[in-house]
Amino acid sequence: MDISGVSASGMVSAVLAQKEVYTQEQTSVGMLKKALDTQTQNALALIESIPQITPSTQGLPANLGNNINTTA
Repeated sequence: MDISGVSASGMVSAVLAQKEVYTQEQTSVGMLKKALDTQTQNALALIESIPQITPSTQGLPANLGNNINTTA
């Protein structure tokens, strides 16, 4: 690769531009990770807020649910 026609200031500018793009990408990835963590926490909070429903068998006959009618 021949770099004899490239000036030093041009190379410095290119390196600085590349570093800026890299920094912007890292910032974007960091923000995305933070957003995903926040969404995960919110989803878990919603799941935990669902009341636990336990089936109540009060007042039901003792034989209810013991047999399955397979000749319907």
